[in-house]
Amino acid sequence: MISVQTSDFELEAEYTSLRNHAGDAGAIVMFTGLVREICTAQSDNPGDLDKTERLFLEHYPGMTEKQLEKIAREASERWPLLAVRIIHRVGELFPGDQIVLVATASSHRQAAFESANFIMDFLKSRAPFWKKQTSSAESRWIESRISDVDSLKRWRE
Repeated sequence: MISVQTSDFELEAEYTSLRNHAGDAGAIVMFTGLVREICTAQSDNPGDLDKTERLFLEHYPGMTEKQLEKIAREASERWPLLAVRIIHRVGELFPGDQIVLVATASSHRQAAFESANFIMDFLKSRAPFWKKQTSSAESRWIESRISDVDSLKRWRE
């Protein structure tokens, strides 16, 4: 179950739906990512911090959903999952808004935890989303962080 949407999502409704879809699950893990007030230095003075006012996410419809489905399929091939739910929001978002939901259900907690972590690592590095961060000082496209790419290495070993 994959969704790319502008609208917010209800955690309780998503949990109930996943639980019903998964049947006799022994574990459900849900991760919700939020838009942070990422502070960035606008000068060499560490005291000059600027806060995120909004984040704008773009994507290629069709291509993005296919990539999310591929990530979910890879997780299901690695772990015995009963259900997977991925929601990623696009459009204009503000600090505190929900941006992503990853939920996995399995008979055992280890598979649910590991698969949710795997999905998030791949979403951060492989999903075709472009993020533009706007603060009072500037508006800029956010580049991938090296730490996000490095997180993928543990899944390849």
